Amino acid sequence: MTIAFAKTPLPIIGAPMAGGTSTPELTEAVARAGGFPFVAGGYLTAEALAPLVTRMRETTSDFGVNLFAPNRVPVDREAFDEFVSALEPVAAARGITLDPEPVEDDDHFDDKLDWLTEHPVPLVSMTFNLPTAETVDRLHAVGTQVVATVTSVPEARAAAEVGVDGLVVQGPRAGGHSGTADPTRTIEDRATVDLVRDILAEVDLPVAAGGGVEGEAMVGDLLDAGASAVVVGTLLLRSDEAGTAPTHRAALASEEFTETQLTRAFTGRPARALVNDFVRKFDSVAVDAYPAVHHLTKEFRAAAKKADDPHGLHLWAGTGYRSAREGSAETIVKDLGARFTRE
Repeated sequence: MTIAFAKTPLPIIGAPMAGGTSTPELTEAVARAGGFPFVAGGYLTAEALAPLVTRMRETTSDFGVNLFAPNRVPVDREAFDEFVSALEPVAAARGITLDPEPVEDDDHFDDKLDWLTEHPVPLVSMTFNLPTAETVDRLHAVGTQVVATVTSVPEARAAAEVGVDGLVVQGPRAGGHSGTADPTRTIEDRATVDLVRDILAEVDLPVAAGGGVEGEAMVGDLLDAGASAVVVGTLLLRSDEAGTAPTHRAALASEEFTETQLTRAFTGRPARALVNDFVRKFDSVAVDAYPAVHHLTKEFRAAAKKADDPHGLHLWAGTGYRSAREGSAETIVKDLGARFTRE
């Protein structure tokens, strides 16, 4: 059986960017271009996910839904309290009172999985952790293909063992959250194309790959390395259809921001962002505590967004962010994939 993301005319996947960036308009634009769109299910309830899937069905029969797989990391309370203490004065200056109690949640995973087994979609991908064999079996039972996000050879092997149909290989240069199943590990820099080759030497599964993609040349390199499709996210952040905040859009094009960094400062999970004052101040005291830190800083980040302050906002960006351009996402996807149209 052909993996769903290898069926579209263009071998380009629109990354699922949760939190409102992957709007229905963006996923529809990716589909119109001939790419493979993902509905971003992260941070949503099953009730909020349902109309997005329904709308996607009206556009294309080839699409996926991405979920955050539960991955509880015990919170080091002493380290968390130290992070709270460091953040409190900065938050107070914005008129924000922090809740010092760690908040845990599973992102409504079970409810969304139940809904997706009752309303099957072509493909479901998991990130933040590998799916369990039981989860894979449940989705297979209703005809849904399952894909795991992996960031290392051991993760790829483990995903194959639970029976997934394919992999999304995410290199460390990708923007936003790392999909690693071990968020406490040190993520070393390397080229995505090398990671793809290493994984394909060990695991016989269809692969989509992304991370640091800056243009057509890298798309070709990843396809030549054996990927069936290339995932792009950062390159779509400035597109007309993306839900990217104006402050974030401006920062991606600003000469003020000159580098990206993996940091746990915003959410307690490694994520690549433009280096701003928040990263410089809090990265050294950040803790492995997702989603507790995500909930702790959420109001602070919302206030920064409202105030148009890029130095208090999570400016997710992969290393190819300078290539992100304005205009229609449909045109951007076509330009990236036109030379590699599938026969």
